[in-house]
Amino acid sequence: MNRRKVLQGVAALPLVPWHRAFGSAAAFAPLGDRRVRPGDPSWPSAARWEQLNQAVGGRLLRPAPLAGDCASDRGAAACTDVVRNLRNPYFIGDHVSGTQVSGWLDAWTPAPSAYAVAARSPADVAAAVTFARQKNVRLVVKGGGHSYQGTSNVADSLLVWTRAMHEIRLHDGFVADGCEAVQAPTPAVTIESGAMWIDAYDAVTTKGGRYVQGGGCATVGVAGLIQSGGFGSFSKRFGMAAASLLQAEIVTADGVVRTINARNNADLFWAVKGGGGGSLGVLTKLTLRTHELPATFGAVSGRIKANSDSAFGRLIGRFVAFYADSLFNPHWGESVSVRPDNTLQLSLVSESLDAAQQADIWKPFLDWVGASPGDYAFDEGPDIGSIPARGWWDAEGRQKRGSKAMIADDRPGAPGAHAWWAGDQEQVGAFIHGYDSVWLPAALLRGHQRARLTAALVAASRYMPVGLHFNKGLAGAPADAVAAARRTATNPDVLDAFALCIIATGAAPQYPGLPGAADPTRAHQNSVAVDKATAELRRIAPQAGSYVSESNYFNDSWRQAFWGTNYPRLRATKAKYDAGGLFIVHHGVGSEDWSADGFVRADVRSRD
Repeated sequence: MNRRKVLQGVAALPLVPWHRAFGSAAAFAPLGDRRVRPGDPSWPSAARWEQLNQAVGGRLLRPAPLAGDCASDRGAAACTDVVRNLRNPYFIGDHVSGTQVSGWLDAWTPAPSAYAVAARSPADVAAAVTFARQKNVRLVVKGGGHSYQGTSNVADSLLVWTRAMHEIRLHDGFVADGCEAVQAPTPAVTIESGAMWIDAYDAVTTKGGRYVQGGGCATVGVAGLIQSGGFGSFSKRFGMAAASLLQAEIVTADGVVRTINARNNADLFWAVKGGGGGSLGVLTKLTLRTHELPATFGAVSGRIKANSDSAFGRLIGRFVAFYADSLFNPHWGESVSVRPDNTLQLSLVSESLDAAQQADIWKPFLDWVGASPGDYAFDEGPDIGSIPARGWWDAEGRQKRGSKAMIADDRPGAPGAHAWWAGDQEQVGAFIHGYDSVWLPAALLRGHQRARLTAALVAASRYMPVGLHFNKGLAGAPADAVAAARRTATNPDVLDAFALCIIATGAAPQYPGLPGAADPTRAHQNSVAVDKATAELRRIAPQAGSYVSESNYFNDSWRQAFWGTNYPRLRATKAKYDAGGLFIVHHGVGSEDWSADGFVRADVRSRD
């Protein structure tokens, strides 16, 4: 299936302007204390839904579950097709009810919305927003569908689905509207909100020869990442994705399409840069600064096995010192994993370093490992290499060279650029048992603190693999990248963090309708193990924040963890642009005013 043709089967009906169908934005009415559900007396009639359908050009859908055909007949061709494609993230994203993870233990389960608008324009989005506000219907927004916390997935809701909005345009010299006196023209790219980062990298880097800071996972939606703050493989050099935002187009709760930048609606512009997706409006278009492309991107991979616990402790201590002395700079990104089987997994990338330069940097550490063959051995690698940066996301070029780093979307008609990193495969459709993250302050890399960090990493790894994502902390990045991040809504903890520690576990896809549910006892044991491992890291970083997009669903301190001192300002911006609380997601700005499912105001629920 070609994503660009995914909506061709929808009947085209005459277009009726949204303001004629539902009344103008001036007819704004406060939301009620309870959202309506199907079967409620106030649920919109079929005639009202048909009005919305006409207003959006016949693009109102009745979503079915992703694996719904399997529930009734697992041998049916439709079920077989779903099962065959469930490890393809593009297939999942092309389904109106698709979520890139298949749920979270004791948290949420994929469920289709009652209706969905397959938006192709800001007018479609505005029509859906206005309808939901006036009819008091729960509204939810989805682009890439990568929310681990299920924020783009709500039963009995109206979904604004932006997948079909994926146009991209390059600019040699962009200036934001109204900023001519204060902003010099700069190379940039304008991307519609339904595009994925692979689309952006293909246009900007593979074809355009420049760089745009985006996400590491190729199938993540552009808009969702910007609203989360956004980290990619090379964020240690170029900073956060949100910090490159020059201008955006957004539909707010009143149904108005607004252009926002540093001069126009500056408070809202600041808030969408890291304030979390689905809480402030529906982004429809984003313009991001592009950067000069480095000559090379490279990678270092391998797996070192220690033959005893004591040797493993020495290995981790040596690597911490090596990282602090040699890799703690803008050249290096991605991660290492400290694992329960006494292995250290290396999965790092570099920019502006050729293979020889990388080898020279790593030689002292690799020599140290090699000097103790009785204690250490490489189960894999080490592999060190680099390629011209323009070919980093060139899936077709990699395939011709015999590389297996990327997996192509092999469905008929799929764009040649659509591929995903092989290292991300286990995430596709995964069912989460437990997940948490902690930003680790750079002070832990200094002096005697290294020993504390080493001990905590080893102790945590006794429960679960511990990932250190160096590109998701901005300590060690260039000063201008840090300064730009400071002007976003992201928790300021990221500015002083050398890495984001992620501890997570899960199982194979468990979409409703599929056979083979996981053992609940084992799943809960895994969840507890994640909590225990995280506790070891919080002993040495008790006040550290957490990244909103990669975090614990059950974090009671989410406001402080996700946004720190920025939360009051975000709350005020929310009150200004969405006083009625139309846009509510789990642990999003203003969600404390509503029940967990977003259907009942908290003060009403407390009186029931």
